[in-house]
Amino acid sequence: MKKTLINALIALTITSSLSSCATVFGGKVNQAQRTKPLPGEPSRPIRPVALIADILLFWPGAIVDFATGAIYKPGGNGVSKPATTTETPKAANQG
Repeated sequence: MKKTLINALIALTITSSLSSCATVFGGKVNQAQRTKPLPGEPSRPIRPVALIADILLFWPGAIVDFATGAIYKPGGNGVSKPATTTETPKAANQG
C-alpha cells in the first residue's frame, strides 16, 4: 500500500512537470500571443504540436497554455502591419 502511494505520487509529479508543453518549451511569450484579437480580426494560429502533446500527456496543461497565451504561434495573428519609417522626407528641389 505504501509503495503504491509513493509510486502514484512520483507518477503525478512527473506528469505535472511535463504538463503545459508550450509554456515550458515554447520560449518567451510575446505581446502578440497575449493580446486577444479584436472583433473582425483573424484568430491567432495555434501551435498544433504543443496542443496535441498537452492533450496526450496531461490535458490540464492545455488550460495553462491557453491561459498564458503560450499555445499561440509567436508570429502574431497572421496580419502584417504596415511598416513605419523614421526617415524625414527629402526636399523636392535639392540642388
